[in-house]
Amino acid sequence: MKQVMTWDEWATCDATALADLIKHGEVTAAEIAGQAKLATEKVNPSLNAVVELFEDAINAPFAEGTNAQGPFAGVPLLIKDLGPGVKGRLQEQGSKFFKGFRQTSDAFLTTKIRQSGLNIIGRSATPEFGVASSAENPEIYVVRNPWNTDYTSFGSSAGAVASVAAGVLPLAHATDGGGSIRIPAGAQGLVGLKSSRGVLSIAPALSDITGYVSTQGCVSRSVRDSALFIDSCRGGAPGEFMPYWKAEGSYTELVKRDPPRLKIAVSHEWGNYHADPHFVTELERTVRLLEELGHYVEWRTPDIDFEAAFAAQTTCYISNFAQFIQRQLEKRGLTEPPEDLVEPINRKIWLKGRDMSYSERWLMQDVFNSTSRQLGAFYEQWDMILTPSFSAPTPLTGDKRYLTLSDNPDVMDWFYSLWELFSYTPLASLTGTPGISVPLAWQTSGIPLGMHFQTRQANDGQLLQLAAQLERAAGGRFNGQRIPQVHVTV
Repeated sequence: MKQVMTWDEWATCDATALADLIKHGEVTAAEIAGQAKLATEKVNPSLNAVVELFEDAINAPFAEGTNAQGPFAGVPLLIKDLGPGVKGRLQEQGSKFFKGFRQTSDAFLTTKIRQSGLNIIGRSATPEFGVASSAENPEIYVVRNPWNTDYTSFGSSAGAVASVAAGVLPLAHATDGGGSIRIPAGAQGLVGLKSSRGVLSIAPALSDITGYVSTQGCVSRSVRDSALFIDSCRGGAPGEFMPYWKAEGSYTELVKRDPPRLKIAVSHEWGNYHADPHFVTELERTVRLLEELGHYVEWRTPDIDFEAAFAAQTTCYISNFAQFIQRQLEKRGLTEPPEDLVEPINRKIWLKGRDMSYSERWLMQDVFNSTSRQLGAFYEQWDMILTPSFSAPTPLTGDKRYLTLSDNPDVMDWFYSLWELFSYTPLASLTGTPGISVPLAWQTSGIPLGMHFQTRQANDGQLLQLAAQLERAAGGRFNGQRIPQVHVTV
C-alpha cells in the first residue's frame, strides 16, 4: 500500500479537500483509505486510538453501499465503538463483557453516513460503555493525548478525537451524552459540535424520547467539515417520536458568511462550580476577540437551579445505564455483571439504578422540563453562552478518580467528582440544545483548551457560523503552527 501524499500535504487536507481530490480524479478513494491506514500504523502504537481497521473497506471503499457520488466521495471515517451499528462489524464498547459482539444490521445513521460518501474504515476506542472520562483500562487499551502522552485524552469519544488530532484522518464519528464530543475536542484542539436533539438520529435502539441526552456527531479539524457532516447525515428515521429540525439552508453555505452581531453571555461560575484561574484568563482573552469581531459580550449566568439540574442528569445516567446493563444480563441469563468483565464503577451504577422507581424518573423528567424552559427563556434575551469546555486542567493518564476503574465506594460521589471537572457541557445535553467546542485557548501544560459556545434549540447553524468566523480570524486554521507531540508529520 503506497503513500500518495506527503504527510505535510495529508495534514493540511480536511475531508472536504480530500473529497475534491477524489472527485477531480487526482487520487482514488482506495488510495486515500490506504494512506489513512499508513497514518494509523505510524501513530497508533503511541496513542491506542484506533481499535480496528477494516481491510476490505480500505481496499474497496464502495463495496458496502458507500455512495461514490456523495459529497464526501469516499473519504475515510472511523466510527466510535459504541455508536451506530455497522452490519457484520465488531462493536465491543470498550468492554471485555462485549468482546466478540457483532452488529447484525446497519443503524439508520450508518446508512446516512454511507449515503454521504463517507467510507467507514474502522472503529475508534472508547471507555467501557462510554461512561468514564477517558478510555483507560490497561487490560484493553489506554488512549493517550497526542499533544502530550502523559495526559489523558478525555472521553468518551477518546479514540475519535485522538486519531483526528494526530492526523490519522480529518474527520471521525463521535457521540455526546454530557460532553463526550466537546470535552475531548477541547483538550486536543479540534472542532467538536454536539447537535440539537432532533438533528442526527439515534435509531433504532433509542429515540430522542428514550435516549434523552444521547446525540450523534463528529469531530473535525475544520468547521466546514462539521457543517458538511450535519448537512449530509441529518434527519429522523421512520417512527421517530418527535419531528426532526429542518435547516433553512445548507450549513456548508452558511459558514462561508459571518454571523450577525451576536449577544453572548459569558460565565465560568456554574452553580457550585467555577473554572481554574488560568482558564478564566483564557476566557477573558476570548471575550476580547469576540468584541473585536463586533459581538456584544457580557458576564451573565442563566438563572437556573444548577444543583437540581446536575442531580437530575445524574439520575438519568444511572437509570439509563443500569437498564442497559440489565437487558444485557437478561439476554445472557446472568443475575449480575461479572466482576472480571465489567469495571467497578459500572457495576456500582447498575446496582444503584436497577430498581429505580418511576417516581424518581418522573422527578428527573420534571427537572429536565423546568430547566429547559428556564434556559429557553434566557435565550430569548441572549444568542449564546460562552464558557470553557471544562473547568480544571486535563489530568495525567492513570488518574483513577475519573475512571470506571475507580475504587470509590460511593457512585454518587464519583459522579459529582466528574461534574467538578466537566461542569459546563452537561446543560446542553440535558436540554437538548446544541453546543460546540472551538480550539481558541491553551492550558499551562501546553495542551489545548476549547472554548464552549451553546445556544437555543435548532440554532446549530449559527454555532457553526460563529466557529467559522473565529477560524478565519485565526488565519483559516486553528492552533496556529502548533502540532501535537504525536502526529503524522513528526
